[in-house]
Amino acid sequence: MAPPLLRLDQIALTFGGTPLLTDAALSVSEGDRIALVGRNGSGKSTLLKIAAGFIAPTDGEVFKHPGVTVRYLAQAPDMDGFANVHDYVEAGLGPADDHYRVGYLLEHLGLTGEEKPDNLSGGEARRAALAKVLAPQPDILLLDEPTNHLDLTTIEWLEGELRQMRSALVVISHDRRFLENVSRATVWLDRGVTRRLEQGFAGFEEWRDKILEEEERDLHKLGRQIVREEHWLRYGVTARRKRNMRRLGELQTMRSEFRNHRRAQGTAVLKASDARESGKLVIEAEHLSKAYGDNVLVDDFSTRIQRGDCVGFVGPNGAGKTTLLSMLTGQLASDSGTLKLGTNLEIAVLDQRRDSLNLEQTLSDYLTDGRGENVIVNGEQRHVASYMKDFLFQPEQLRTPIRELSGGERARLMLARVLARPANLLVLDEPTNDLDMETLDLLQELVAGFPGTVLLVSHDRDFLDRTVTSVIAPEGNGRWLEYAGGYTDMLAQRKEALATRKEIKGAKASAATSEPGKAAPAREEKRKLSYKQKFALETLPAKIETLHAEIAALEKKLADPDLFARNAGLFNKTVDDIAKKRHSLEAHEHEWLELEMLREEIEG
Repeated sequence: MAPPLLRLDQIALTFGGTPLLTDAALSVSEGDRIALVGRNGSGKSTLLKIAAGFIAPTDGEVFKHPGVTVRYLAQAPDMDGFANVHDYVEAGLGPADDHYRVGYLLEHLGLTGEEKPDNLSGGEARRAALAKVLAPQPDILLLDEPTNHLDLTTIEWLEGELRQMRSALVVISHDRRFLENVSRATVWLDRGVTRRLEQGFAGFEEWRDKILEEEERDLHKLGRQIVREEHWLRYGVTARRKRNMRRLGELQTMRSEFRNHRRAQGTAVLKASDARESGKLVIEAEHLSKAYGDNVLVDDFSTRIQRGDCVGFVGPNGAGKTTLLSMLTGQLASDSGTLKLGTNLEIAVLDQRRDSLNLEQTLSDYLTDGRGENVIVNGEQRHVASYMKDFLFQPEQLRTPIRELSGGERARLMLARVLARPANLLVLDEPTNDLDMETLDLLQELVAGFPGTVLLVSHDRDFLDRTVTSVIAPEGNGRWLEYAGGYTDMLAQRKEALATRKEIKGAKASAATSEPGKAAPAREEKRKLSYKQKFALETLPAKIETLHAEIAALEKKLADPDLFARNAGLFNKTVDDIAKKRHSLEAHEHEWLELEMLREEIEG
C-alpha cells in the first residue's frame, strides 16, 4: 500500500490555555474523498489550516509527501495586489497547468474575471477563491465551506467538477446532500479528538449516535463503580492496609476520569414564540410584476398561500428570490398586480445579510434591543443569560461584542432574536448558513412543526426536501412556477413537463408536415403505438434495472480507497465507465418516460 500524501498524527493545539485539539489525526491518500465534520467551534477549520501549513500545532507530527501540491480554500481570501479577479485566479496556476481552466471556472462560478477586488461582495470573493484552488487541479484539495454563496445550479455543477477531478479531497460543509454526493470517508472531530469512518457522510450520523450512546453507557458504569468502591472503603474489611491503599488509588483515578470527562456539547433549544392564529388565507397574489429597467425579475406571478403552508423559494443568485419574497410580504411594492394579506398576521423575518449587524453591539443588547437584561418569550419574562443558553451561548458572553463571534455563532444569535418575537408567519432567508448539523436538525423540526406559515429561501436541497410543502422556482424571463412537494419533487415534475412539451411539439411538427388530404388518417394512425415503441416500452425497464446494478457495482469498486494507488489505469477506466453508463441510463429513462406518457395518452 502506497504511503499517504499527507498525514497528521497526534495533533494538539492550545489557544489561551484552552485545548482546542488534543489528539487529532488526518491521513489523505490518492483518490480520498473525506468529509471533515464536527460541531461549530470544534476546530475543523483549524485542523484544515494545520494540514495546509498555515498554522503550526503545539504538538504532534505533520508529514507531506515531497512534491505533493496542496490547495486550501480559505473562508476570507486575501486579494491584495491583484488588478482583477482573472489575475488573482491565474496566480494559483503552476508552469504546467492549463490556463484555459481559469476562464472555464470563472464562467461557471458567475464571474467575468474583470471584477476589481475592492468592489467584490463577500460571495463573489469566495467564488473567486474557489476558482483559484480548483484551477491547478492539485494533488490535495482542502475546502472549507465551498458551497457558501453558491446557488443550487452551481452547487450541482461543483459536485460534478469534483467527481471528475483526480485530486484527493478533504471538505468541510454544512450541506448534507453535498457531503453525501462527494465523500467516501468521514473524519469526525469531537472534543479535540478525531475518529474515522470508512464510509461517506450518508453513514455518519447513525455511526456517531452509536458512539455517543456507548460513551454515555460507559460513563454511567464508571459512576456506579465509583459508588461501589466508596462503599467498600467505608464498610469493607480494613485488615489488609496495602490492598486498601491500592484500591484507594484506583478510586482516585476513577474519580478524576469521571470529573474530567468532556461530555459532548449539548444541542440548542429552538422554539418559536407563539402568536395568535392568522386567518386561513395568508397571502393572495394576482399577476404581480416587477422590473428594474430592462431587467424583468417577476412577470405575471400569482399564488395563494394558506395557513400551515411551508413554501420554499429556489433559483440562481440574482434571479429575484428576495424581490419576490419582499413583494409577497408587502415590504416591496409591485409594478402591477394585486396583493392581499390575511388577517392577524404577525411576521418575523430572518435576514441573512449579516453585514448589517452592528458588530460593536453586545449579545445582550442585540437580543434585548438595549432595554435592560430581560427578554419576553411566549409572554414570559426571561433573563437574557438564561435565554442565550438555549442557543448554546455561555453567560460570560453577555458582554461579548458581535464581531468576536464565529459565523455559526452569529447565525444562532440571529435565530435567537427572530424566534423570541411572536409570529405566525416566519420569513427565513437562507437560515441554514453556517449552522452545524445538529442545530440544522432542530431548525428543520421547528420549521416542519411550526403551526403558522413559513416562507423559506434556501440553497440546501436536503433541508428543502425535509420541510417545504411546495417550491417556487424561476423558469426564465421573470416567470415563476410553483411545484408541489420538495426540491426533488420539483426536479421530477420539471422533467415530466419537459417530456410532455417535447411530445406535443413532435406531434405538432408531424401534423404540420402531413398533406392536407391525409391529415385525418395521420391523426388516427397516431392513436396506437408502433411495434417498435411497444417493444421498447416492454424491454426498457429491464435495461434500466441492469444499468442501475452495473453502476452500483462500479461505484463499489471505486469505493476501494487503495484502488488508485494500486492501479491508476483501472481507477480512471472505472470513472469513465460510470459516466458512460449514467449517460446511457438517463437516455433510457427519458425514452421510457416519453413512451409511457404517450401510451397513457392513447389509452385515455
